Amino acid sequence: MSESDAIIFVVDDDAAMRRSLAYLFDSAGWKVETFESARDFLQRYEGQAPGCLLLDVRMPLMSGLELQQELSHHAIALPVIFLSGHGDLAMAVQTMKAGACDFLEKPCKDQVLLDAVSRAVARSVAESRSAASANTAQTALARLTVREREVALLMAEGKASKVIARELGISDKTVQVHRHNTMEKLGLHSAAEVARLLMAGGQI
Repeated sequence: MSESDAIIFVVDDDAAMRRSLAYLFDSAGWKVETFESARDFLQRYEGQAPGCLLLDVRMPLMSGLELQQELSHHAIALPVIFLSGHGDLAMAVQTMKAGACDFLEKPCKDQVLLDAVSRAVARSVAESRSAASANTAQTALARLTVREREVALLMAEGKASKVIARELGISDKTVQVHRHNTMEKLGLHSAAEVARLLMAGGQI
């Protein structure tokens, strides 16, 4: 995942505003998709590419705040930037507490908006890479048997084979076999690499 893969999703019931924002982001080199309502976004969003969601607060049927809550409910981690002509401090605080990246008031200077989008996209790309790394690590670790995973965890702590054998109540030779199989299945060559993979997979 990289910033070149990112998409800026614009949700605003004002057609002129959608066109204006789409032109701004397109001219800055971003990919843009526009939606006239929150429900339109929910129906069409596929949740694959990194990016950010530029969201109006007050819209018919489902407000921007309600869409933010819906995203949270479905564990969609797309960074949100609110852009509204009806904002106030209490509303800004509410959205930020709920995880929004920024709350900007219309009219907003182009560079301020572009800077906010750049920050949000950088965050989204980092989170996408982290999630991809975790998935890769978990897939690799799933190849291990229960005993091999126990050995891997103790290896990651820097423990020698004799210590691992004593803690697991098995022979040193058996530990050596498990170490070999673990390294072969994971395609790794050192205990430090095993430790990094376990960390990426959320095992330690």
